[in-house]
Amino acid sequence: MTSQDQPADSATPDQPSRTTPRQIADRYVDAVCDLDPLVATSLGARPGDDRLPDPSPAGLEAEAALARETLAELDRALAADPSLAEDPIERGCARLLRERLGAELAAHEAGEGLRVLSNLFSPIHSIRQVFSLMPTASNEDWAVIGRRMARIPVAYAGFRESLDEGARRGLLVAPRQVRTVVAQLDEWLSGTYFASFVAGGPESLRPDLDAAARAADQAVADIRDYLRNDYAPRAEGTPDAVGRERYAIAARRWTGSDLGDGTGLEDAYAWGWGEHRRILAEQRIEAEKVLAGATPMEAMRWLATSGPAAEGEDAIRERLQAMMDEAIVALDGTHFDLAEPVRKVEAMIAPPGSAAAPYYTRPAQDFSRPGRTWLPTLGRTRFPLWDLVSIWYHEGVPGHHLQLAQWAYVSGELSTYQTSLGSVSANVEGWALYAERLMDELGYFKDPGERLGYLDAQQLRSVRVVIDIGMHLGLPIPDDAEGSLAEHRGQPWTPDLARTFLGESSGADVAFLDSELVRYLGIPGQAISYKLGERAWLAGRAAAQRNRGADFDLKAWHMAALSQGSLGLDDLEAELARL
Repeated sequence: MTSQDQPADSATPDQPSRTTPRQIADRYVDAVCDLDPLVATSLGARPGDDRLPDPSPAGLEAEAALARETLAELDRALAADPSLAEDPIERGCARLLRERLGAELAAHEAGEGLRVLSNLFSPIHSIRQVFSLMPTASNEDWAVIGRRMARIPVAYAGFRESLDEGARRGLLVAPRQVRTVVAQLDEWLSGTYFASFVAGGPESLRPDLDAAARAADQAVADIRDYLRNDYAPRAEGTPDAVGRERYAIAARRWTGSDLGDGTGLEDAYAWGWGEHRRILAEQRIEAEKVLAGATPMEAMRWLATSGPAAEGEDAIRERLQAMMDEAIVALDGTHFDLAEPVRKVEAMIAPPGSAAAPYYTRPAQDFSRPGRTWLPTLGRTRFPLWDLVSIWYHEGVPGHHLQLAQWAYVSGELSTYQTSLGSVSANVEGWALYAERLMDELGYFKDPGERLGYLDAQQLRSVRVVIDIGMHLGLPIPDDAEGSLAEHRGQPWTPDLARTFLGESSGADVAFLDSELVRYLGIPGQAISYKLGERAWLAGRAAAQRNRGADFDLKAWHMAALSQGSLGLDDLEAELARL
C-alpha cells in the first residue's frame, strides 16, 4: 500500500534513518484500512478482506485515536529532522496530513459521527456501495462477497448504537433526512437489493450467498424500521439548518479552508450570487438560439421534451461510454498526455435507491478495477442529452476520471495518502467543474442545447453556494433577487424559498431538485466545494500564465497540476500558480 518508489527510510552509513511525512501518511492509510476495510476495497487492496468497518461509538473513537497518534508522530518527525520541511513533496504531504486530520478531529469532537445520515453519505450507503467495487471474477471472489455481506447486520447495529448515542447527547439528524433515507431503504427493499446482487454468483455457493443476502436485506429492513419508528420521533423539532459553528466545521472538511474565520462565508455567498447573475445573462443569450423568444427555463423545458434523447438504459450507457472514449482520443496528446491505464473508464447505470445525482468511483490504485461513472435512472427510460454532455465531461473525461486516475498513476512518486484518502472535495470537484469549462473553451458545445446544458450545470453550482450558505447561516436574500423571491428580499433563506429558487434557476427535473435540496441540508458545506474549487483552479491557471508568459504550455500545466496530488483551498491556487 505504501508508495512503490519511496524508500523504506533514507539511512546511509553516515546518516541515521529518519521517518518522513510520506511514510507516516502511508502508514496511516494502512492503519485506516485495518479499521475501515471499505477504504482498502476502494483502493483495490486486500481483495480477500471480508470485514466491514465498525461504525459504533467505539469504532469512531478508534479512528480519532489513530488520527491523534499520527499527528503526534508527524510532530516528532519534523522536530527530529527540520530539513524535511525543505523538501517540497515532504512539506506538502505534511501540510495535507495535518490539515485533513485536524479537520476530521474537529468534526469528531463536535459529535458529527453520531449523526451522519443523509441521502448520499452514511455507513448505510457506503456499506452497500462497497459491493459494487468488489471483484466477481472467481468463486473465491464471490465467497468473500458472501462473507462480507453476512456481516452487514452487525455493522448496521453498530451504526444504530452511534445514532442512539447521538440522540442521548441531543445530537440529532433533521426529520427531512430521516424521511429521505427511509424512502431510499424502501426502494432497496422493493427489489431486495442484496438478494438481487448475489443472483449472479456461482451455483456452487448459492446456499451461502442466499443466506447472506437474506440477512443483509433483513438488516436493511431493521434499520429502516428503527429510523422510521424509533429515531424519527426523537428527531422531531430538529432544525434543517445547522448554524454557523457546525457549518464552519463542515465547510473545512469539504474545502480544506477555514472559511468560517472572519467574513469568509459571507464573501463566498456574495460571490456566488454574482456568479448566478453573470451566468443567467449568458443563459438568456443561449436560450434564444435554442428557441426564439424563449426564456432559459422555457428553452430547457423544450429540450427536455423535444430535444435529442436516448431511449432505454442500454442506449444511454453506450452513448455516455462513447462520449468518454471520444474525448480521450481527442484530448490525449493535445491537452493531456495520458498513460495507458488512465485511458480506460466505464459508464455504468447506478443501482436503484441511489440519490439523483450522477457520480464517479475511482480506479483501484493498481488499476485492477477501472474508474467508473454512474447514472441514476430514477425509473426513467428516456434520457434527454442536452444536460448530460457537460455532466459527463465532469464525471468522466476530462473531469473526475482524468484527475483521480492520474493520481493513482503517480501515487508511487507521491504517496498513497496524497492520491487517495487525503483528497479534498474542493480540489476534486473544482477540477471537474474546471473540466466542463475547459471543454467550453475548446469549443465542444457547438450545439446551442448542449451549451445551454453546460450553463445550466454552471448555474446549479453557483446557486448551491448561495443557498447552502444562505440556509445554514440564515443569511438574507439579496436585494436584487427576481421572480418569486423579489417579495422576500432581505428575509432569511428557508428550505422552501431555496427549493423555489432551485426550480426557477435549474432545468433539472423535480425529482432531481428535491433530492438536491435534501442533499444540501444533510451535507452542509459540500455543495460549495464545486464552484469555490473551480475558482481556485481558474485563478491558479491565470497566475501561471502570467508568470510564464509566452512559455506557458497548457498541456504541460494540466499534467503537472494533475500530478501533484491532493491540496486544500488554502494551498491549491498558490501551488497551481507555481507550475
